[in-house]
Formats: sequence, structure tokens, C-alpha cells
Amino acid sequence: MMTTLDYFNPVRSVFGAGALASLPALVGGRRCALVTFPEAGALGLVGRVQQLLGDSLVRVIDDVRPNPDVRELRGLYESFWRGPQQVDMLIALGGGSAIDTAKALMVGTADGRFEPLLQALAEGRGFTPAHTRALVAIPTTAGTGSEVTPWATIWDQAAQKKYSLHLPQTWPSVALIDPELMLSLPAAVTLQSGLDALSHALEAIWNVNANPVSDTFAVAAVHEIFVTLPALMNAPGDVALRGRMALAALKAGMAFSNTRTALAHSISYEMTLRHGLPHGIACAFPLPLVLGRALGRDARRDAVLEQALGPRAAAPARLATFIEGLGVRTRFADYGVDEAEAQQMVAHALTGARGRNFIGADAA
Repeated sequence: MMTTLDYFNPVRSVFGAGALASLPALVGGRRCALVTFPEAGALGLVGRVQQLLGDSLVRVIDDVRPNPDVRELRGLYESFWRGPQQVDMLIALGGGSAIDTAKALMVGTADGRFEPLLQALAEGRGFTPAHTRALVAIPTTAGTGSEVTPWATIWDQAAQKKYSLHLPQTWPSVALIDPELMLSLPAAVTLQSGLDALSHALEAIWNVNANPVSDTFAVAAVHEIFVTLPALMNAPGDVALRGRMALAALKAGMAFSNTRTALAHSISYEMTLRHGLPHGIACAFPLPLVLGRALGRDARRDAVLEQALGPRAAAPARLATFIEGLGVRTRFADYGVDEAEAQQMVAHALTGARGRNFIGADAA
């Protein structure tokens, strides 16, 4: 008997080289704030958006840093919600950090203060926004998947914690994916974001929330990444390869938009907080280890993993060879983590919300 599945993704996806030109029609004359990264101006991206939107663009926030921290978000959030210049829509242009920052700004508290939202996140309880804003997410990296998910990661470096913001109101309205915007990506960011997409796809497979629809997206993403990412690293100016990688990342995002991530991402947060690893590397290096723990747990998941990675016996080695072939090491010891700390980190990761999504969490 076929099991019941439930797949949901409300985000309109607009994809293709030159797709940025459709932004005015998507905005429809509404007053917008652009949320982007500091280099966007020098790259000409802010100017392009300004030219496209004209008077509809009423505010530019161009100082978003990697891994948005509560110390920076507090002032930005309160100036956004308590300032005199109100907007109808947010436009996030950048990688995951820009999109995550915009998602935090989407949901307003009754008095415009950041603290009630932060307290709800810290206590792990529900939050009902008093005000909301729509979001058009325009990724400039191929990997985050944030443009088609409701989740945003917010960091508190001082407390060595990270919070996950995810509300019914934090789904973007539109994901606008234009591979031409990715042509200027440095090699390191291209690699990190590509490996993040690979992690999203695999994490959606070894996941207790997986279903046949998410599997279809995930397997297709893995196949495309294995072919495209190495080629793209050798030809970063090839817009066709940029498009293929962007589409693979979109498929991975569609997969984990319904499953969430699992053990590798749970490990990655600790590696970023403790050892400063970039997110894409932190969630990709443990993939062979996690795959080894996943195989044999569930025959149906094994079958999907074999669709993605080939015969079960050789899959962990194939995955490790692929990642290491891109110059990324796959052992904890390579990052200064000894065996005792590694075991403790994995055990702790299995107890987290993402770790509990892993098919082997109950048996650990």
C-alpha cells in the first residue's frame, strides 16, 4: 500500500539567465527595501536594482555580513520597523546571510523591538508576528536554498548559540534565480555554496521526513552537482554551467524545504561556532561519515541513496573521493578536532532538532 505523502512549497520560482529583468513586474510598484551584502554596490548589483525599480526602491541595506549575529540584527531590525520610512516588500540579494537577514526583517513585533523575537527564538517557543512583509529572494550563490525555504539561521556568537527562525510567514513569495548574477562569485564561495547544495540534497534523503517528491528533487540535485561542480570550478565564467549549478541548488532547496536538514548540518553548527569553518565546508566534510551511519538503517532510504550515489558498498568512498577531489578534507582530525571531541560533537549533534531528523538518530 502506498504511504500518504504531504509536500508543500508556496514559493513562486522564476529561473533563467537575465531573469532579474522581471523584477519590476514582480514588485508591481510596491515600496521596497533592498537587503544585500557590502560588495554588491561595487559589483554593480545595487545600481541594476535601482535602475530596474526606480522610485519603488525606497531603502538600501547593504551592510549584511556573513552569519547574521544578534548584535548586528538588533539595531537593523529596530531601525527597519520603528523608522519613519515604511516599506511593503523586502528584496534580498545575496547569499544565505542576506536572505536570512531579510527573513528576520519580514516579521515585526508589536512595538518594533527585536527583543521579543529573540526571546522567543532563545526559548524555543512560538512567535506570532504583529506585522509582516513580503519577500523576493534573489540568490547570488548556488547552494543556500534559502530562497525556497522558510528557515533563517541567526547566530549569537557571544553566547556560542545559533537559532533557527521558521514561521509560516517567513516563506519568500518569489525566488528569482538568475545565473548571470553568479558569474562574479569567487572560487571559494562557488565551492562552499556548491557543497552546501550537495549537503542539502543528501540530508533530505537520509531523513525521517523524506517522501517520494523530496527524493525526486534530491536525487536529481546530487547527480547534477557531481557532474557540474567540478566543471564549474574549472570554468567559473561559463554561464551555462552557472545555470546548471543554480538549478541543481534549487532542486536541493525544494527537497529540504520539506524535510529540513539532518545530522551533517547539526554537526556543522558546532564546527562553525567552535572552529570557524565556513558553513558550506562545515556541512560537507562530515557527509561520508554520516552516509556510513545512514546505510543499513532503512531499506527504502538505502534504495534512494543508491539512486543518488551508486552501489551501497562503494558509496561512502565515492562521496569522499568527490569531496576531497575538490580540495576539501573529510576527517575531523583535518580540522584540529581530536577523536574525543569528534565523538562528543556527533553525540551532541544527534540530540539537536536537525540531528533528530537523521534516520539513525534513534539507534545512536
